[in-house]
Amino acid sequence: MTKELILEFSDNDLVPFLFGEYNDHLSYLEKKLDIHISDRGNLLRVSGYEKPINKAKTVLETLYNRLKDEERHNITRADIDGELRFLSSGKAKSSSKNDTNQIVIKTKNKTIVPRSPNQEKYLKLINKHDMVFGLGPAGTGKTYLSVAAGVDMYLQGTVEKLIFTRPAVEAGENLGFLPGDMKEKIDPYLRPIYDALHDMLPWDFLMKKMEIGEIEIAPLAFMRGRTLARSFVILDEAQNTTTAQMKMFLTRMGEASHMVITGDATQTDLPAHVKSGLSEAIDILDGVKDIGFITFEGKDVIRHNLVRKIISAYEKNNK
Repeated sequence: MTKELILEFSDNDLVPFLFGEYNDHLSYLEKKLDIHISDRGNLLRVSGYEKPINKAKTVLETLYNRLKDEERHNITRADIDGELRFLSSGKAKSSSKNDTNQIVIKTKNKTIVPRSPNQEKYLKLINKHDMVFGLGPAGTGKTYLSVAAGVDMYLQGTVEKLIFTRPAVEAGENLGFLPGDMKEKIDPYLRPIYDALHDMLPWDFLMKKMEIGEIEIAPLAFMRGRTLARSFVILDEAQNTTTAQMKMFLTRMGEASHMVITGDATQTDLPAHVKSGLSEAIDILDGVKDIGFITFEGKDVIRHNLVRKIISAYEKNNK
């Protein structure tokens, strides 16, 4: 049996951001939920089966309240997908603007919120534990969210330095044939971290902090012999560490530091005879108190919908 709802959004300045250019967001919701939405100014008439139109109501109200709480208004289809993902899991977020349980990270450039229950759990683990392992396929936000959490702690003064590192293991290419000096050879491997930082911090601010050493991006080999105190440290692409490299990295942890280790144990670029340090660390440290573990799944992928389908197809084939 079909039903109809009337929704009203009082702030006319926010309505264009909520509805999207040429009502693109409303059209996207119609397609995703198989409902019909018609608009007249700031009023929406939503019709369809009861469950889908209630989902649409929750999504629109949640995103509207987020817009009211942000200085920079930017709602995308990915935000809609994120809210639908929470609803599908049965763990919908409150639409209340004043909900203190919501995980919200405000950087200098943008506001970041989790787009799946596992992303929310990941950020809560980082807040709770000094060491967290974020595991799973590409596109689930492991690196991006850990960078956001680190930037948040740095801006609040919880840590004094941000250190980002990853092993420079060649994924089918030869590092020696890349042009330039060592830094220029290594930079492509660290590009996802640079991209995340540029997304969250103004360019001049980032360059200044890198010049004085408060933000550091370096290959894993540069961590040897150091004690990383009062720092937020991320080891990205950890599946490409050897056993010795992983042990070396984990034992660099110093006073008042936080470490996040991210990777996908199924995607190692190490030679076939070399065991991944990430896989071994998971086995050895499983059950150790005060270390957080989370494993993302294909349904957590927040890139293009096709990426999620591709990962699911590969997982099915592997099984």
